[in-house]
Amino acid sequence: MKTIQMTIDETLLGQVDAAVLAQNTNRSAFIRQALEQVLHQWHIRELERQHAEGYARQPVEPGEFDIWLDEQAWSEA
Repeated sequence: MKTIQMTIDETLLGQVDAAVLAQNTNRSAFIRQALEQVLHQWHIRELERQHAEGYARQPVEPGEFDIWLDEQAWSEA
C-alpha cells in the first residue's frame, strides 16, 4: 500500500471519525472502502452510459425481439 496525504474539511472529518467509531474501524480503512464504492458506482454509470450510447447509435428495430414474445412466462397475479 502507498501512504498519501490529503486535505479534508473539518466537518467532513468529524463525520468520518463518527462513522469510524461506529463501525469499529480506522480512517484509512473507512476511506479506502468509501473510495472503492465510489469507483464501483462510477464504473457502473460509465457502463450504463456506453450502453445508452450504443442503443442511440443503433436503436432496436420494431419487431427485432418479437421472436421471444412466446418464450416469456407471465404469471397470473
